[in-house]
Amino acid sequence: MNNVFPRNFHHKYTLNKGMTFIEVLIAVFILVTGILGAVAMQVTAKKGSFDAMQRSVASALAQDIIERMRSNNSAALAGYAASNYGETLDAVPENRCNTLVGICNPAEMMINDKYEWEMSLMGADVVNDGNKLAGLTGVRGCISQVANAVTVVISWEGRTEIFDGEKNTCGTAGSKRRQVIVEAFIN
Repeated sequence: MNNVFPRNFHHKYTLNKGMTFIEVLIAVFILVTGILGAVAMQVTAKKGSFDAMQRSVASALAQDIIERMRSNNSAALAGYAASNYGETLDAVPENRCNTLVGICNPAEMMINDKYEWEMSLMGADVVNDGNKLAGLTGVRGCISQVANAVTVVISWEGRTEIFDGEKNTCGTAGSKRRQVIVEAFIN
Protein backbone atom coordinates (compact mmCIF):
# COMPACT_ATOMS: atom_id res chain seq x y z
CA MET A 1 0.00 0.00 0.00
CA ASN A 2 1.31 3.35 -1.04
CA ASN A 3 -1.20 5.36 0.92
CA VAL A 4 0.59 7.90 3.14
CA PHE A 5 -2.46 8.79 5.20
CA PRO A 6 -3.90 6.37 7.69
CA ARG A 7 -7.11 4.78 6.56
CA ASN A 8 -9.31 6.52 9.13
CA PHE A 9 -7.92 9.96 8.26
CA HIS A 10 -8.60 9.60 4.54
CA HIS A 11 -12.05 8.13 5.10
CA LYS A 12 -13.01 10.86 7.59
CA TYR A 13 -12.38 13.77 5.18
CA THR A 14 -13.80 12.23 2.05
CA LEU A 15 -17.24 12.02 3.61
CA ASN A 16 -17.36 15.76 4.50
CA LYS A 17 -18.36 17.52 1.32
CA GLY A 18 -19.94 20.97 1.03
CA MET A 19 -19.72 24.16 3.06
CA THR A 20 -20.25 24.71 6.75
CA PHE A 21 -22.82 27.13 8.12
CA ILE A 22 -20.09 29.59 9.17
CA GLU A 23 -18.68 29.65 5.64
CA VAL A 24 -22.15 30.39 4.24
CA LEU A 25 -22.68 33.21 6.75
CA ILE A 26 -19.33 34.78 5.87
CA ALA A 27 -20.12 34.58 2.14
CA VAL A 28 -23.55 36.18 2.67
CA PHE A 29 -22.02 38.93 4.83
CA ILE A 30 -19.45 39.75 2.13
CA LEU A 31 -22.16 39.78 -0.56
CA VAL A 32 -24.47 42.06 1.46
CA THR A 33 -21.60 44.42 2.27
CA GLY A 34 -20.77 44.69 -1.44
CA ILE A 35 -24.37 45.37 -2.39
CA LEU A 36 -24.74 48.06 0.30
CA GLY A 37 -21.50 49.67 -0.87
CA ALA A 38 -22.77 49.76 -4.45
CA VAL A 39 -26.06 51.34 -3.35
CA ALA A 40 -24.24 53.97 -1.27
CA MET A 41 -21.98 54.74 -4.22
CA GLN A 42 -25.03 55.17 -6.47
CA VAL A 43 -26.66 57.60 -4.01
CA THR A 44 -23.47 59.65 -3.78
CA ALA A 45 -23.13 59.73 -7.56
CA LYS A 46 -26.74 60.88 -7.95
CA LYS A 47 -26.21 63.74 -5.47
CA GLY A 48 -23.03 64.77 -7.26
CA SER A 49 -24.83 64.65 -10.60
CA PHE A 50 -27.60 66.91 -9.28
CA ASP A 51 -25.10 69.44 -7.93
CA ALA A 52 -23.25 69.43 -11.24
CA MET A 53 -26.51 69.99 -13.10
CA GLN A 54 -27.31 73.01 -10.92
CA ARG A 55 -23.87 74.50 -11.55
CA SER A 56 -24.31 73.90 -15.29
CA VAL A 57 -27.70 75.64 -15.29
CA ALA A 58 -26.23 78.62 -13.39
CA SER A 59 -23.32 78.89 -15.85
CA ALA A 60 -25.68 78.75 -18.83
CA LEU A 61 -27.88 81.46 -17.32
CA ALA A 62 -24.87 83.72 -16.71
CA GLN A 63 -23.72 83.27 -20.30
CA ASP A 64 -27.27 83.92 -21.51
CA ILE A 65 -27.51 87.39 -19.97
CA ILE A 66 -23.99 88.27 -21.12
CA GLU A 67 -24.94 87.37 -24.71
CA ARG A 68 -28.15 89.37 -24.39
CA MET A 69 -26.10 92.37 -23.22
CA ARG A 70 -23.65 91.93 -26.11
CA SER A 71 -26.44 91.83 -28.67
CA ASN A 72 -27.97 95.06 -27.40
CA ASN A 73 -26.59 98.56 -27.88
CA SER A 74 -23.63 99.28 -25.59
CA ALA A 75 -25.38 102.51 -24.53
CA ALA A 76 -27.98 100.36 -22.69
CA LEU A 77 -25.30 98.35 -20.87
CA ALA A 78 -25.63 100.20 -17.55
CA GLY A 79 -29.38 99.45 -17.45
CA TYR A 80 -28.73 95.76 -16.81
CA ALA A 81 -26.83 96.34 -13.54
CA ALA A 82 -28.88 95.27 -10.51
CA SER A 83 -28.52 93.03 -7.48
CA ASN A 84 -32.11 91.93 -7.00
CA TYR A 85 -32.79 89.53 -9.88
CA GLY A 86 -34.81 86.63 -8.53
CA GLU A 87 -36.53 88.44 -5.64
CA THR A 88 -39.80 88.94 -7.48
CA LEU A 89 -40.68 88.58 -11.13
CA ASP A 90 -41.18 91.94 -12.82
CA ALA A 91 -44.33 92.74 -14.76
CA VAL A 92 -44.51 91.59 -18.37
CA PRO A 93 -43.05 94.31 -20.62
CA GLU A 94 -45.49 96.11 -22.90
CA ASN A 95 -43.43 95.38 -25.99
CA ARG A 96 -42.18 91.77 -25.95
CA CYS A 97 -39.78 92.38 -28.87
CA ASN A 98 -40.64 89.04 -30.42
CA THR A 99 -42.50 90.03 -33.59
CA LEU A 100 -41.60 91.98 -36.71
CA VAL A 101 -44.24 94.54 -35.77
CA GLY A 102 -42.85 94.89 -32.24
CA ILE A 103 -39.33 96.05 -33.13
CA CYS A 104 -37.70 97.41 -29.99
CA ASN A 105 -35.28 100.21 -29.31
CA PRO A 106 -32.27 99.40 -27.05
CA ALA A 107 -34.07 100.48 -23.84
CA GLU A 108 -37.12 98.30 -24.60
CA MET A 109 -34.83 95.40 -25.54
CA MET A 110 -33.03 95.76 -22.21
CA ILE A 111 -36.33 95.64 -20.27
CA ASN A 112 -37.42 92.58 -22.25
CA ASP A 113 -34.02 90.87 -21.81
CA LYS A 114 -34.10 91.43 -18.05
CA TYR A 115 -37.65 90.06 -17.82
CA GLU A 116 -36.89 86.94 -19.87
CA TRP A 117 -33.62 86.30 -18.01
CA GLU A 118 -35.30 86.63 -14.64
CA MET A 119 -38.06 84.22 -15.76
CA SER A 120 -35.37 81.68 -16.70
CA LEU A 121 -33.46 82.35 -13.50
CA MET A 122 -36.50 81.67 -11.32
CA GLY A 123 -37.74 78.78 -13.45
CA ALA A 124 -40.98 80.62 -14.13
CA ASP A 125 -40.80 79.85 -17.85
CA VAL A 126 -41.30 76.08 -17.30
CA VAL A 127 -44.62 75.43 -15.57
CA ASN A 128 -47.00 72.51 -15.13
CA ASP A 129 -50.35 73.01 -13.39
CA GLY A 130 -49.13 76.34 -12.00
CA ASN A 131 -45.98 74.86 -10.42
CA LYS A 132 -42.56 75.91 -11.64
CA LEU A 133 -40.54 72.90 -12.70
CA ALA A 134 -37.14 74.41 -13.34
CA GLY A 135 -34.80 76.94 -11.87
CA LEU A 136 -32.55 76.98 -8.88
CA THR A 137 -33.67 77.01 -5.24
CA GLY A 138 -33.34 80.38 -3.48
CA VAL A 139 -31.77 81.90 -6.59
CA ARG A 140 -30.46 85.44 -6.79
CA GLY A 141 -28.80 87.10 -9.77
CA CYS A 142 -26.54 90.13 -9.56
CA ILE A 143 -25.03 92.10 -12.42
CA SER A 144 -22.41 94.77 -11.87
CA GLN A 145 -20.79 96.88 -14.54
CA VAL A 146 -17.75 99.16 -14.61
CA ALA A 147 -17.18 100.75 -18.02
CA ASN A 148 -17.34 97.72 -20.38
CA ALA A 149 -16.40 95.12 -17.76
CA VAL A 150 -19.40 93.13 -16.56
CA THR A 151 -19.63 90.67 -13.67
CA VAL A 152 -22.59 88.31 -13.46
CA VAL A 153 -23.08 86.41 -10.19
CA ILE A 154 -25.70 83.74 -9.70
CA SER A 155 -26.25 82.45 -6.16
CA TRP A 156 -28.51 79.60 -5.17
CA GLU A 157 -29.08 77.24 -2.26
CA GLY A 158 -27.51 73.82 -2.57
CA ARG A 159 -28.80 70.67 -0.90
CA THR A 160 -25.86 70.05 1.44
CA GLU A 161 -23.83 72.28 3.70
CA ILE A 162 -20.36 73.36 2.65
CA PHE A 163 -18.03 76.17 3.57
CA ASP A 164 -19.35 79.52 2.28
CA GLY A 165 -16.35 81.45 1.01
CA GLU A 166 -18.40 84.67 0.85
CA LYS A 167 -16.57 85.62 -2.32
CA ASN A 168 -19.44 87.83 -3.38
CA THR A 169 -22.33 89.42 -1.50
CA CYS A 170 -24.93 88.31 -4.04
CA GLY A 171 -27.57 86.10 -2.42
CA THR A 172 -28.10 85.10 1.16
CA ALA A 173 -24.89 84.08 2.91
CA GLY A 174 -24.97 80.64 4.45
CA SER A 175 -23.38 77.23 4.50
CA LYS A 176 -25.57 76.02 1.60
CA ARG A 177 -24.91 78.95 -0.72
CA ARG A 178 -23.42 78.14 -4.12
CA GLN A 179 -22.21 80.75 -6.59
CA VAL A 180 -21.17 81.04 -10.19
CA ILE A 181 -19.25 84.20 -11.05
CA VAL A 182 -18.68 85.09 -14.70
CA GLU A 183 -16.71 88.13 -15.78
CA ALA A 184 -16.85 89.45 -19.34
CA PHE A 185 -15.84 92.45 -21.41
CA ILE A 186 -18.55 93.88 -23.64
CA ASN A 187 -17.83 96.46 -26.31
